[in-house]
Amino acid sequence: MISLLAISVSLFGPSLFAEETSKGTSGEALFKDNCAVCHPNGGNIINPLKPLHKKEREANGVKTAADIVGKMRNPGPGMTKFDEKTISDADAKKIAEYILKTFK
Repeated sequence: MISLLAISVSLFGPSLFAEETSKGTSGEALFKDNCAVCHPNGGNIINPLKPLHKKEREANGVKTAADIVGKMRNPGPGMTKFDEKTISDADAKKIAEYILKTFK
């Protein structure tokens, strides 16, 4: 049984179990794992004119958690796309809420 699990993880990667393993994960931890490399301290190393801070974010039309999740799912040039297989809807919402709460 253990070898079957090991084969499944090696074939399908950890994303196969992402929904189950991230249930207790905070938005902050998810942000650090998935976003902080390109958005350190709410900045943006790819496009410095589009940081995550409220003033600039809202000037770019990103005002709600749904807007942030929308950008994650269908980003602009230079940003990695995070589809539902990569980051669950629940985790994407946690990340979005963390961004709204943290980067004012």
